[in-house]
Amino acid sequence: MNDYSTITLHMIRHFNVDPAHVFQAWLTPEMMRKWFFTLEHTNKVTTNTPQVGGGWEVVDHREGTDYRAIGEYLEITSSTKLVFTFKMPQFSDTEDTITVEFKEVPQGCEMNFSQCIIVPHEESWTEADIEKASKEYHDGSEHGWNLMFMGLKELVETGQISYKGY
Repeated sequence: MNDYSTITLHMIRHFNVDPAHVFQAWLTPEMMRKWFFTLEHTNKVTTNTPQVGGGWEVVDHREGTDYRAIGEYLEITSSTKLVFTFKMPQFSDTEDTITVEFKEVPQGCEMNFSQCIIVPHEESWTEADIEKASKEYHDGSEHGWNLMFMGLKELVETGQISYKGY
């Protein structure tokens, strides 16, 4: 049996602004620190080198704990596509891959998001354990991204985020 399995989370979101504006919210540290794995009032670090091979890092401070997310850009196509890795080293050595595509639509922008999630297995797990863990990873990731995408939508459409906590 493998020591891990993979699942894919797919999400689609619509924004009432052009794709370039949403694309920049994924790459500009001043915008990232307001929604991407953090909120402005809990953010300690946001760095980004938006080029293939470049990295990004976000450190969010919640309830006395620092949560660090890091990754590397694998593909960047101006205003249309981002592919990057995602890892939270304090929790796991696994590295997910995220693809975000931006398409112009009559109402503004359609964003297609997918995350290939690595689900580590414990040695004694049965198929039922793996299925349960896969569902938990999927649902937990979907919940987190839903909250972040609500903030992203507010940010790109109004310039600010009213939501103050995850």
